Amino acid sequence: MSICPKNKSSKGRRDKRRANWKMSAPTLVKCSKCGALTVPHRVCKACGSYNLKEVIKVED
Repeated sequence: MSICPKNKSSKGRRDKRRANWKMSAPTLVKCSKCGALTVPHRVCKACGSYNLKEVIKVED
């Protein structure tokens, strides 16, 4: 059984509740090997390295 509201919620009250649903920019850091911007704690897509070690081979 679903919850049924007792009274109608106004548009203002509804929109106040939804006001904090903002997107944020992703955190980016420089790759320690090639200097490209990457997401932290992920393999670099430009050079394929993580923690100065080559993890995957990237085709040029």
